[in-house]
Amino acid sequence: MTSRIGTRGSALARTQAGMVADALEATTGQRSELVTVRTFGDDHPGSLADMPQPGVFVSALRDALLAGEVDVAVHSMKDLPSATVEGIALAAVPLREDPRDALVTADGRGLAALPDGARVGTGSPRRAARLRALRPDLELVDLRGNVDSRLARVSDGELDAVVLAVAGLSRLGRTSVIAEYLDPADMLPAPAQGALAIECRSGDTTTLALLRQLDHGASRLRALAERAVLAAVGASCASAIGALAELEGATLTLVADASGLDGEHVIVRGDVELADGLDASGDALSAAAAVRLGSELGDRLLAAGADRFLVR
Repeated sequence: MTSRIGTRGSALARTQAGMVADALEATTGQRSELVTVRTFGDDHPGSLADMPQPGVFVSALRDALLAGEVDVAVHSMKDLPSATVEGIALAAVPLREDPRDALVTADGRGLAALPDGARVGTGSPRRAARLRALRPDLELVDLRGNVDSRLARVSDGELDAVVLAVAGLSRLGRTSVIAEYLDPADMLPAPAQGALAIECRSGDTTTLALLRQLDHGASRLRALAERAVLAAVGASCASAIGALAELEGATLTLVADASGLDGEHVIVRGDVELADGLDASGDALSAAAAVRLGSELGDRLLAAGADRFLVR
């Protein structure tokens, strides 16, 4: 029997779903076919910040999954709403790609070397807020579209630069266009950026067991901690919230921030010891500790006044 993997229709989404299909066959022998599903976010022409609902790139895929039209759904994990959906299980988070943001310019100049008033494109309120803080002189241009169309606006000279996720460029084999890997100390990535979420119906125990073989424990823990920040503050992926977790041995560290478009910035840090490490017997305990850490930092962001920056 062939598994049907639901995916958005962009080149990046289909590449990511194809990677999951290849990994599933290599690991378990299970063959798959890709099923393209159009989402609200694909059809909405406006800014991400103006989207009327959370999960605009996700809901249609989840609907197809629950309706039995597909057996598996592959998402960029940063696009997932923080609330869980009854009947759907997060079956696996594969090995995470580089979570950083990247600056792409036509001539290879980095952010500090861009001329005064340079036109920089981004569709992310988080990136826009941090760019305004780092370079108040820049002219920020709201940007939608796939990776190739965004890159074309730089090569055509319409924009001086765009900011994109390193992970997407890497998966598409386009890292050669990167002029600068942006330091997370200057621009924390979106929660779970670079991670994939593989979902299936929670009652489909056969598919769930197959997909769990693709799970990467450290990537899952880091993503869970980061996404718990979003859940705690009640924000959507359109908010200017950044988070980055790292796992060194049994120590999970997490940094989270919230930014305003006027340059205001709130940042918090914390860590937790995962006594059970990543042993199978300790997975549930480690996941709970990661979520608890993210929730605590989200509460600290709110206590520091981050609520005024949030989009819900």
